[in-house]
Amino acid sequence: MTATTAGRPVVGTHPVLEIEDFSVTYLVDPPVPAVQHVDLVLRRGEILGLAGESGCGKSTLAYGVTRLLKPPAAITSGRALFHSREGYAVDLSSLHGEDLRAFRWDKVAMVFQGAMNSLNPVLTIRSQLEDVFTTHRPQMSRAERRARCGELLERVGVDAARLGAYPHELSGGMRQRVMIAMALALEPQVLVMDEPTTALDVVVQREILREITRLRAELGFAVVFITHDLPLLLEISDRIAVMRAGRIVEQADAVTLYTDPQHPYTRRLLASFPSLTGDRGDFVRASDADLADELLEETVQVVADDDPAAGTSEEETA
Repeated sequence: MTATTAGRPVVGTHPVLEIEDFSVTYLVDPPVPAVQHVDLVLRRGEILGLAGESGCGKSTLAYGVTRLLKPPAAITSGRALFHSREGYAVDLSSLHGEDLRAFRWDKVAMVFQGAMNSLNPVLTIRSQLEDVFTTHRPQMSRAERRARCGELLERVGVDAARLGAYPHELSGGMRQRVMIAMALALEPQVLVMDEPTTALDVVVQREILREITRLRAELGFAVVFITHDLPLLLEISDRIAVMRAGRIVEQADAVTLYTDPQHPYTRRLLASFPSLTGDRGDFVRASDADLADELLEETVQVVADDDPAAGTSEEETA
């Protein structure tokens, strides 16, 4: 459990997850670089927001770090290093088979995009939660498993009486809470959440986010929260990394990113969201024309970096 200051957990200074020079390429013809030389550090107890448009590589990065990628995707450079609170470090690329399978649940867990539709429709919630303990904690008795399942549901705000329900008997918000409970079953040290609130209405979103921040304060795990919704990240994150075209283009604490964004793409993202009052300018840091010009220049540079010939002028080509 972490200490708190003014209701917020104190984020540790020691890293729990280090991502170094991490690249993922889809090995098709021609190859598609999806994640390019990403460096990120997740500190213990921190909520790190990962923002960016659809297709920029956010989910691919998460799948790569947790070793869930399938062909034709392949990790082409870098590594992800996990620092356990027990005092040892693990290079995730060194894990295979049962070791990797156990690690994913025990140390790093993931709530997938569209996770609320991932529950098995023909099994009760109890059966699906108990399966986690049967597989990873075989020494637990049946009574202990059932008691633990009830505690997990209560912890995420769902009545334990719903353990006997089937997924279709629960609302979308309740199914999402069940998936969060399943991810937290073994009390992992890192929770990766890939757009966990996208398919929910704003009221349920608010409830889910409140549960996540409360559980983080209670259990002390770190969170990588992936979404395209930058205002949401500004509200819940300690630090935010903005991703574009497979690269991290800016990193800063939430307050700094909001008040003094440095990259034109970050400013463009902020400018795309209206204010609650309807007054233009709440998220806008520059005129649309200025932002468009800066973003165009930055896009040309990205293309030139990927393909030097693409940045060649007509005169040089001639």
